[in-house]
Amino acid sequence: MGRRPVLPRSVRVCVDDFGLHPGITAGVLALQEDGVIDATACMVGAPRWRADAPLLRGLPADFEIGLHLDFTECPLRPASRRGLAALIAASHAGGLDAAQVRTEIRAQLDAFEDLLGRSPDFVDGHQHVHQLPVIRDELLHELARRAAPPPWLRSTRRARGLPLSPVERFKGWFIERLGAQALAQLAREQGLMQNRRLLGVYDFAGGPARYAALLDVWVAAARPGDLLMCHPSGAHDAGDPLSAARRSEFAVLSRLMRS
Repeated sequence: MGRRPVLPRSVRVCVDDFGLHPGITAGVLALQEDGVIDATACMVGAPRWRADAPLLRGLPADFEIGLHLDFTECPLRPASRRGLAALIAASHAGGLDAAQVRTEIRAQLDAFEDLLGRSPDFVDGHQHVHQLPVIRDELLHELARRAAPPPWLRSTRRARGLPLSPVERFKGWFIERLGAQALAQLAREQGLMQNRRLLGVYDFAGGPARYAALLDVWVAAARPGDLLMCHPSGAHDAGDPLSAARRSEFAVLSRLMRS
């Protein structure tokens, strides 16, 4: 970790999970102040959303704030919550109630707009659920219904051929297979923009040294229009199973330079 990694400005960096706990808020504010990140994706049902969202209002206009659509951890309606495996299975087997999905999506968009006074710059999904069958259709339907500037949508299209571990390659492939192609088709039909590819998929293991090595791989592969997702936190949270990984990411990203 002696060398400071350099990330091209043509690649946007987004912190996921804003609102989950105070350390993530601290990480977002610190990394934004240093010019390292370009966006954050917000969980409007998470414990710190209402308290910490006002801190986003004073950030520069070119810093993008999006909705991190959530059905697996902190949805607004308890009946909407499912474990990821159960949600994937139900969505592909026709086991999701479209009206209930629509109600949850509408509630999350409303919660975002009520607190920030505007529509999100983009929409993605916690654990990438925005691209699942039924959810993606209802999301696009709801976005078309609203009289608001259209957001862009996160694509999970992976960068192929990277020197990653078999686990990381499989995870990137699996995430893409959940619905990237179908979402891309719907986005084109509705005239919604997407990022080119998604970087940042890994297994949240290995500490700062491994994350720094992975960041080197992603930076070398980055092309204009790509999005690097990350999950840093500026403080430990005992209730967060990813706390150690988040702290490692923050340690590395805090040293990131922009070209």
